[in-house]
Amino acid sequence: MKRFELIVGTAIVIAFSTLILSIYTHHQQVIQQEKVELQKSAKKKSLPKSTSKDSGLAGDEIQAATTKSKKGEMNPVNWKKSSEKKAYPDLDKYSKAFLKVSIAKQRVYVMNGEKVLYTMYASTGSHESPTPTGTYKIQAERGDFFYNPTSKEGAKYWVSFKDHGIYLFHTVPTDKNGKFLEDEAEQLGKEAQSHGCVRLAVPDAKWIYEKVPEGMKVEIH
Repeated sequence: MKRFELIVGTAIVIAFSTLILSIYTHHQQVIQQEKVELQKSAKKKSLPKSTSKDSGLAGDEIQAATTKSKKGEMNPVNWKKSSEKKAYPDLDKYSKAFLKVSIAKQRVYVMNGEKVLYTMYASTGSHESPTPTGTYKIQAERGDFFYNPTSKEGAKYWVSFKDHGIYLFHTVPTDKNGKFLEDEAEQLGKEAQSHGCVRLAVPDAKWIYEKVPEGMKVEIH
């Protein structure tokens, strides 16, 4: 009887030891797997933020590609043609549309909130007669042609934004007969050379004349 009890006791000890060993082995495997997962996670977090997995381009390359794409939408500067290759925006679809003029860049941006819808080459006021900066609104006055005998220059497709007919968006300048002054026109998008108005390519000015409503905000900086 004692011998039988000894055998049973030994069997129980062996079984218990085997169970403990199995639990310990499984626990070690779990710990090892967690270490592997943590290492993988750490590698992912340590990747440079400028790397794009989908495109295979580094951040600087992505920026360059984006810039190239945006530049690719612009036509070469030509006062006879629209500034961009794409169609002008339909302003009826944009509730936050306004015009933003950049004197530093010699550009007019058709905006909707923070989004640029269209970019136009421009020529703003010279140092002697600068374009006023600030926030204004498109005024009621507009027309298809004017001529100023004092400056001996005129323009087509003009729209007032300040002082009711004094500060305008309009085409590159013309003579009294409506003929464009090509030497002046060639400075579009390159040099601030107007008498305070914002000069534009002929199609761009025509679009503003026809499509931009009275009351639209104008920001100039």
